[in-house]
Amino acid sequence: MPLTLPPSSSFSFLSPTAKSTYSHRFFTIPHASTTQLAPKPPPVIKTAPVIVIGAGLAGLAAATRLNSDNIPFLLLEASDGVGGRVRTDFVDGFLLDRGFQIFITAYPEAQKLLNYNELNLRKFYSGARIYYDGKFHTVADPLRHFSDSLLSLGNPIGSVLDKLLIALTRVRVLSKSYEDIMSADEVSTIQLLKNIGFSDPMIGRFFRPFFGGIFFDPQLETTSRLFDFVFKCLALGDNTLPAKGIGEIPNQLAAKLPSDSLLLNAKVVSVDSDDSNSPSVTLENGEILKSELGVIMAVEQLAVDKILAGKKQSPTPPPGQRKKPARSTVCLYFSVDQDQVPVQDPVLFLNGSGKGIINNMFFATNVAPSYGPSNKALASVSLIGLYENTADNDLRAEVIKELSGWFGASKVESWRHLRTYRIGFAQPNQSPPTDLMKNPNIGPGLYLCGDYMTSATFDGALVSGRRAVEALLKDRALALV
Repeated sequence: MPLTLPPSSSFSFLSPTAKSTYSHRFFTIPHASTTQLAPKPPPVIKTAPVIVIGAGLAGLAAATRLNSDNIPFLLLEASDGVGGRVRTDFVDGFLLDRGFQIFITAYPEAQKLLNYNELNLRKFYSGARIYYDGKFHTVADPLRHFSDSLLSLGNPIGSVLDKLLIALTRVRVLSKSYEDIMSADEVSTIQLLKNIGFSDPMIGRFFRPFFGGIFFDPQLETTSRLFDFVFKCLALGDNTLPAKGIGEIPNQLAAKLPSDSLLLNAKVVSVDSDDSNSPSVTLENGEILKSELGVIMAVEQLAVDKILAGKKQSPTPPPGQRKKPARSTVCLYFSVDQDQVPVQDPVLFLNGSGKGIINNMFFATNVAPSYGPSNKALASVSLIGLYENTADNDLRAEVIKELSGWFGASKVESWRHLRTYRIGFAQPNQSPPTDLMKNPNIGPGLYLCGDYMTSATFDGALVSGRRAVEALLKDRALALV
């Protein structure tokens, strides 16, 4: 059962100074007056009971948990908005998510934290259309699109046995709890699929582009734990987009927090603890913030390493493990005239040909018309990898050429490019061996959260934020014993 602290007036383990300032969220400690011969006073120090660094999903989840327990906090975000990697830009009347992102409604932690009705979630077709041998072939969920699934039994995207194995895999993952899945024995996803008995054509034409697009990992080296988790969520829920863009998810979480608890454009450059349970945080502008209960770092692992550079708390991989390169992606957006849209269905297109650079694409306005003006459609195209040695113009030309082979040059050549996103850190690399239940505490009063601490999903980020707060509260309670 989560530990709930008493109201702020009875926080017996806080200093009298901190108790007297809870209603103000954080405050300034005045320095003693100095004579003319005294050295320059140190930077102004502010305090807060808990400091959370990073307002992505993990940091927002941590702040949400603190707020629900009436524990004041200060949430610091280096950029100009919340969300981290989960943000949406408004460009020429279109909503452009920063990279290919889909929200699965069955995420268990998300169901506890988010109001789905307010998000106005718009559903994808439960399946995909796969480009192979110059044609599109449908793969459909038989429980949601039974007639489509019957028609697909004879297509070249796997055998009838492969489709039976998908049904058996569904039964297998549904029989396990999420906790059992996260702690199960693991192999790579590709090895799991081979062990189950899927054919090479099924793996290459469906699993590589579909799950490779989810994990940004076409080799399917990602842990089987994550495959089983996502497969179960897909079996229980829908693939969706919020009507106002994927960034509406963090926006909803932030809107429920006290207005004076969030500080944007506040870049943290270091965290120092001096073996105390009350670490201090230094901002880029030189300002120093002191925590009373602890600091929660909700930033990417590379940022953690930089902020804690030279400190003994800086996390390192377990013995025998190397640091794994992050997963990266490129996402290109195009404006399309409505009469040039080849389909009207809210379906995901996958490249099952084994050729070309495109992994998947879809028309976002087919899923959520609010993603674009009424007379235009929005095409989203995703590549796996960063393509660092290819210029934007060359990459765009190659994508247009490839899509012309899919839909016809007469339709595609009129598409107008809107923006290209190159995302170097799209997800942490979670190939085996993994620990998806990492201890958030890395030093006195210092805690980590982020999807690299759990699973590389929206849900994993949310879970990690809650766990970091629970660890902090447990440690502070034990300190009183």
